Amino acid sequence: MVSIFRLRASARFSIHVMRICLSLFLLLAASLAGAQDFPASFLGHWEGELEWFQAGRPTPQKVKMQLIIKPADTAGQFTWQLIYGDKQQDNRPYLLKPVDTAKGHWVVDEQNGILLDQYWIGGRVTNAFTVQKTTIFNNYWLEGDKLMAEFYGYSSASVRRSGGTGEDIPPVDSYGAKSYQRAVLKRK
Repeated sequence: MVSIFRLRASARFSIHVMRICLSLFLLLAASLAGAQDFPASFLGHWEGELEWFQAGRPTPQKVKMQLIIKPADTAGQFTWQLIYGDKQQDNRPYLLKPVDTAKGHWVVDEQNGILLDQYWIGGRVTNAFTVQKTTIFNNYWLEGDKLMAEFYGYSSASVRRSGGTGEDIPPVDSYGAKSYQRAVLKRK
C-alpha cells in the first residue's frame, strides 16, 4: 500500500512539474512572439517587388515598392512613406501617429484629410478601409529580415446574401474578391 501511495504522489508531483514547465514554455513563447516591438522593429528603408493579382487576369502586374519608416520631426510619430515605381511615379509621404499604443491603435495620416486606422495585433499591423466601392484589407509583418505586405481588395457591396432562415442560421453576406497584392521587402 505504501508504494501505491508513493506512486500516486510521485505521479501528482510529475504532473505538477510538467504543468510548470509547460507554463514557462508558453510564457517564453509569448514573450518571443511579442519581441517585435512596433514600430521600432519596423524602422528602416524597405525595398522589393509588389505583385498585383487581379480577378480574371492570370499574370500579376509587378512594380517596385518601397516603404520608409523612420522617426518623424514630431516626437512619437514616424514616416510611413510608400513609393511605387520611382519617386516621380507614385510617392505617398504619409505619417504614422499613435492613437492608443497600449491597445495597439495607430493611424496613418495621408496628410490630405484621410486617416487610416491601423492596429498592431498578433505581430501584424492590420487595417481595413473602403474607398471608391472597394474595401481594402492590409497586413504588414516581419519574417526574419523581411517585411511582408499583403493587400486584399473586395467589392464593398455584397454579391450574395444567404442563410437567415432561422434562429440558428444567421444571414451571411459574401463579397466579391477583386485583387490580391503581396510584397516581400528587404532593408536597403
